[in-house]
Amino acid sequence: MLYLIASYLPVLVCGIHVVRTGREYYWLWLLFIGGPVGVGIYFFAILLPELLQGRLGGRLRGGRGLGRRLLLLVDPQREYRQAVAAVEESPTVGNRMKVAEAASELGRWEEAEKILRECAVGHWANDPVILYEHALCLVELGKGTEALSRIESLKKIGGKGDTPQVNLVAARAYAGLGQIPEAEGAFRSAMDRFAGLEAAARYVTWLAQTGRKGEAEAGMADLERRYKKVPGPMRGEARAWLGLARDAIKAADKAAKAAK
Repeated sequence: MLYLIASYLPVLVCGIHVVRTGREYYWLWLLFIGGPVGVGIYFFAILLPELLQGRLGGRLRGGRGLGRRLLLLVDPQREYRQAVAAVEESPTVGNRMKVAEAASELGRWEEAEKILRECAVGHWANDPVILYEHALCLVELGKGTEALSRIESLKKIGGKGDTPQVNLVAARAYAGLGQIPEAEGAFRSAMDRFAGLEAAARYVTWLAQTGRKGEAEAGMADLERRYKKVPGPMRGEARAWLGLARDAIKAADKAAKAAK
């Protein structure tokens, strides 16, 4: 009996992933007919690329082990449900922030923004983590002016407001508002100190979107050179940022050709 359970457990786990992620149902036939062979095919064709590229339904934060990533692949809303349950037991600001974080990772920015807005009152009004996360949500929602207001409050705190992450959020807010000189300065400030490729990739994306094709292509070439030096375990996330910049340049080229 234990042998049968162990044999079919991988099939069941992969089947749950097929259903939860909305994939074609022929994968279910392959899994249940093919058994271990079907599981192997599904793992290398679907699960492994997702693990390497960090496509876990939202922003993949650092420090996630392989086991935790597998859990998220099978059940992307697991951490969200756990956070909501924790709030129901004890509605502290810390627990509510965990719900906001989990919602953000699922791309549920409106929900996350509402929670963070409610948290940023009283004693917590100047909490740097809340201010930063709220500004990020506001940028994702296209509310650049309000995001900059949060960032201004954050910078008044001191050193915690002067980080490459904060500068990158500010750059994205300025870019969304069409404030080109301010966006340029904030992007460059972020890139000077930002670990990883995100800041540079977002800058190249912005250059492409604003018609600065030559600069975008030069930035893309630099990104590709930097990518070659990224350590193996970090290449999945780096590849995602490289793809963001490359897609922006392709989209800009396509738009330019259509306009002719």
